[in-house]
Amino acid sequence: MALPAWQDRHSGGGMVRAALWLETEVGLGNTFTKAQLRAAFPDDAQIDRRVRDLRDFDWRIDTSRDDPALRPEEQRYVSRGAEVWISGQARPPKHKSGLTATQRIKVMQADNFLCRTCGIGAGEPYGDGIELSKLNVARRKVRVADGAPEIQLVTECGRCGVAGGEREANLGDLLRKVKALAPLEQKVLAGWIKSDRRATSELERLWGIYRTLPEESREAIVQCVIQER
Repeated sequence: MALPAWQDRHSGGGMVRAALWLETEVGLGNTFTKAQLRAAFPDDAQIDRRVRDLRDFDWRIDTSRDDPALRPEEQRYVSRGAEVWISGQARPPKHKSGLTATQRIKVMQADNFLCRTCGIGAGEPYGDGIELSKLNVARRKVRVADGAPEIQLVTECGRCGVAGGEREANLGDLLRKVKALAPLEQKVLAGWIKSDRRATSELERLWGIYRTLPEESREAIVQCVIQER
């Protein structure tokens, strides 16, 4: 059966037409760039997002985070999911349905009104002083203890939501690592979990800053440490 033309606006919305473009213009296993995608859909400012939405319908489209062989501007069309151009196949997954205000507040309360990625609170300033944080509820893919994928809700600030891409947590792997800790390490971890925070020492803060410095500045710190010894 011939596929609808991706250029035909009557074929469907942006996501459907993007799927058809991948099928007919890119082809399985081949790469494309954001520039090529945007050139094909110049009137859709959200076309990048439409392509990402296809992942919710089991389409696999790898980026350089998934495949180190890809350049940052490249993506690879790996496998096709649901035939979203067919009526009834493009219904959004249940986890994509909207949240009520009550549900959002419940998630944020459980997360102590903190971004669970960077730890910033609602309305707090970022380190650069440019803006104040705004908290949202994000959907995070988690592989639970038995390895099955599950969508769970988590509080995240606007910046982390934009920069994070598609995060996936492996709960089973994390549980194994926690169980492998020594009793004293588990006790320390339990304390951090109970207070929902971990205070860093001045030494740790200095180490963190040192790691961000250019080579010349790092060398100056090295010489300072050597002299002090």
